[in-house]
Amino acid sequence: MNLIIDVGNTLIKLFFIEKGNICYTKQFKSVDKMEVFNVLNDDNNPVDYAIISSVIGLSDSYYALLRKYFNNLVVLDEHTKLPIVNKYKTSATLGKDRIAAIVGAHTIFPDTNVLVFDAGTALTIDFVSAKGEFCGGNISPGLTMRFKALNYYTNKLPLVKSEDFFPLIAKSTKKAIIAGVQNGLIFEIDGYISEFKQKYNDLNVILTGGDSFFFAHKLKNPIFAEPFLTAIGLNRILEYYVE
Repeated sequence: MNLIIDVGNTLIKLFFIEKGNICYTKQFKSVDKMEVFNVLNDDNNPVDYAIISSVIGLSDSYYALLRKYFNNLVVLDEHTKLPIVNKYKTSATLGKDRIAAIVGAHTIFPDTNVLVFDAGTALTIDFVSAKGEFCGGNISPGLTMRFKALNYYTNKLPLVKSEDFFPLIAKSTKKAIIAGVQNGLIFEIDGYISEFKQKYNDLNVILTGGDSFFFAHKLKNPIFAEPFLTAIGLNRILEYYVE
């Protein structure tokens, strides 16, 4: 049994994976990170290997506690060996969630070019080639961030939330914000897909992240939605590390 510990800004997600299949998941607020050890003390969750990926700073003592449970704990960083070729020039600043998603995409579609969209706090757009080379990517504000920015940087625009139904052109300020933000992101994603399809005939597109299902059925281009892409990638990195 493999244990995947994915520490995000707001949530810690645990994935127990057996032979590539997710058997059990658990999540906590990141402020409650010590709750992880309550799960590890449960004898019903036997673990052979573990990997941790964190986008927030964790203390040395926290890693030391984890190593008491696992002799071969893999801590994902820029020095961790990967089953892909990383051609990113500033690998030390490459988000660990992006690394995991890229590896996950190549695991699902190992012999084709893959464009990966992670729709969360930020929208990240990453490309991995059929040769298993991460060629780079872009970062753009995500859905909620765009709503908050319009409210924060103006005096009168209200803070609104996403809605499933919205017009192409709005007739009220609230609807104008919703339509502007949501259509803008949809056009942005579809635009990237169309541009890459002109260059790569065998392109696969994966959409993941907290807002992935919001966009999945609103895009013109066909995509593959995978909410557990990061966990799939981390599990592949772990397996590659212990091979």
